[in-house]
Amino acid sequence: MHFAYTARMKPLPAKRRSELRAEAHKLAPVVIIGDKGLTDEVLAEVDRSLKAHELIKVRAATDEREARDAWLEAICAKLEAHPVQQIGKVFVIYRANPAEAKAKVKSGPVPKPAKARARGDVTRTSRPRSRTPSPRPESAPRRRRRETSR
Repeated sequence: MHFAYTARMKPLPAKRRSELRAEAHKLAPVVIIGDKGLTDEVLAEVDRSLKAHELIKVRAATDEREARDAWLEAICAKLEAHPVQQIGKVFVIYRANPAEAKAKVKSGPVPKPAKARARGDVTRTSRPRSRTPSPRPESAPRRRRRETSR
């Protein structure tokens, strides 16, 4: 599979593309290119979806392979996105969201409030407590009912 890249875009490393293909496996197509082809409205929808999700699937409705290849290249060139995979009529497209990348860098472990640290509160572990009841304490054997004849 060979994709054309614009002068400003570096191709994705093979390992990153493989990771993205694995992530995209469970996705459903969010944009469908219909009979009218690659219109401005379709491009705008692909752009909105990339801003929201970074990694999307696009389905093309045509049977013409050359048209699908041209659409994928046009989408990636105009939106500065990376083609990850093309299987038949389905394209997987990736564009990093710079705002989301900055948010990931800033977020880290959340410190405990000062009051909780001062009181020595114990935080819960990531594992939930067991729902099974604790065993009953040892007691004398249970007495059986007397068998009576009726």
